[in-house]
Amino acid sequence: MSHNTSGHLFRVTTWGESHGAAIGCVVDGCPPNLKLDEAYVQGFLDKRKPGTSRFVTQRKEPDEVRILSGVFADDRTDGQVTTGTPISMMIENVDQRSKDYSEIRDRYRPGHADYAYDQKYGIRDYRGGGRSSARETAMRVAAGAVARRVVGDAITIRGAVVQIGPHMINPEAWNWDETSNNPFWCPDAKTAAKWEAFLDETRKSGSSAGAVVEVHASGVPAGWGAPIYGKLDAELASAMMSINAAKGVEIGAGFAAASYSGEENADEMRMGNEGVRFLSNNNGGVAGGISTGQDVVVRIAIKPTSSILSQTRSVTRDGDEVDVRTKGRHDPCVGIRAVPVAEAMMACVLADAKLRHQGQMG
Repeated sequence: MSHNTSGHLFRVTTWGESHGAAIGCVVDGCPPNLKLDEAYVQGFLDKRKPGTSRFVTQRKEPDEVRILSGVFADDRTDGQVTTGTPISMMIENVDQRSKDYSEIRDRYRPGHADYAYDQKYGIRDYRGGGRSSARETAMRVAAGAVARRVVGDAITIRGAVVQIGPHMINPEAWNWDETSNNPFWCPDAKTAAKWEAFLDETRKSGSSAGAVVEVHASGVPAGWGAPIYGKLDAELASAMMSINAAKGVEIGAGFAAASYSGEENADEMRMGNEGVRFLSNNNGGVAGGISTGQDVVVRIAIKPTSSILSQTRSVTRDGDEVDVRTKGRHDPCVGIRAVPVAEAMMACVLADAKLRHQGQMG
């Protein structure tokens, strides 16, 4: 299998399978002398790990990260810092239950990667999906922690779930602090209560629901990204679409912009105390593929989890028609745990954009 690496100057390669001994990543291109230790990376992994509420998979993985290379500490450094060499990180898998998947060994789960993988490679890891499992995203979060050190503390990256199933938040009630007060990363307290009842019903029925995740990066300076084939929004769209179960990406107003007039869509400008200020942000902080200095805003649509207890119609590897239901511990809404992953991908793209900008512009 090829294409396990993303990025240009800041490059991330992930490895490992859902039910293998471990998963890991190698981060190449990180500058030296940036503070980085396992405790810092672990803080982000704890936000993504399974088993944190009844609304996510109950697989009990501590997701304890080990940094194997690329860092150093002695009496001349302020704690542990990066050396500029490849940073290798690893997480052991400790709670695999491969027997849960024995019934689908030769059966394809509709909507899952089973059939496509088998057609391409002639072999698939049916135990949780192997590389197609969302388990791989833990290492993206670890890499994202390194990327945050590269972009620096002046840039704030945070995400929220803004829709689960048909139920959307009230944008007027948006409160970033509220995202840490509920298990959904929801910025609207009233909507979070509705989601709780909705997902309880969805989970008990053996089904699943989709979601929309929104990520903001504040403090990004103007000038990052490059036309024509290095556009910042194109890089972001590619990174977000690489997340498991992602089926759509919007930058700024996104598809809604198609219904706007030119006047409505224009991000008009005036002069403020600190220079140019924009009266709206329909472009999502990116114009012509280059950051404008506004918040970079990205939304991704996450499809419902394909592994469900309800029976669905499918076929076997031999072409027999069958009904399929997947036992095991699965997220009723995988979009919930996609928030730290989407934040990490935003961080990785911005870290790469920063290094590429410095390389060209100094």
